[in-house]
Amino acid sequence: MFRNQYDTDVTTWSPAGRLFQVEYAMEAVKQGSAAIGLRSKSHVVLASVNKANSELSSHQKKIFKVDDHIGIAIAGLTADGRVLSRYLRSECINHTFTYESPLPVGRLVVLLADKAQVCTQRSWKRPYGVGLLVAGLDESGAHLYYNCPSGNYFEYQAFAIGSRSQAAKTYLERKFETFTSSSREDLIRDALFAIKETLQGEQLTSSICTVAVVGVGEPFHIMDQKTIQELIESFEIKETAADQGAAMQEDKSPEAAPMDI
Repeated sequence: MFRNQYDTDVTTWSPAGRLFQVEYAMEAVKQGSAAIGLRSKSHVVLASVNKANSELSSHQKKIFKVDDHIGIAIAGLTADGRVLSRYLRSECINHTFTYESPLPVGRLVVLLADKAQVCTQRSWKRPYGVGLLVAGLDESGAHLYYNCPSGNYFEYQAFAIGSRSQAAKTYLERKFETFTSSSREDLIRDALFAIKETLQGEQLTSSICTVAVVGVGEPFHIMDQKTIQELIESFEIKETAADQGAAMQEDKSPEAAPMDI
């Protein structure tokens, strides 16, 4: 992807007004495993694909707990994501110690964005090659943010990042109007279906995905594999039954009479 002399330094602008090193960092996010987030009024669900590079190795962790009310899902360079998750934990602990109250999600996201932006403005640093979906719950409700390596951040109702995330975005765009009033179980179902869209026909199992939930009266936690597998199987049974019912309905529909010529 070497372009020209303008991409050798993060502080060098191209004549077109672009910072290629920042764009390369954003490209690293697109190459990472897919991560998905969606929220309702009371809950936020994060899900990620965590396939191992080899059958002989374990997968890398893609979802991290930051505080009881905040968690993140990452796509891109996992090492950068680990460093940023430690920074977020430190900020939450310091705020709780000083003010004896949880750190608001929006303020934490701004701190993270400022830290990422500094790396786009210093010649001796490089941008973080990781995108973060920040899920949290505070006094103003449930929140889902996306933090970009460029230092930008956006709040979403639902979003997907990583490789083949466009398929998941298409699914979420069809369903997002119902998310605000969705129950916890419905959010988890939609998250699993969105993850399934990114697998391109590969069977979805609990061994290749991770799901985490935070909500009212429910601290941020990662669901265990057994529970996820039971949910996947129950959703697949319902989906199969719905497909069969639709097929039977089509079979019962009367055939159109042939036209008289």
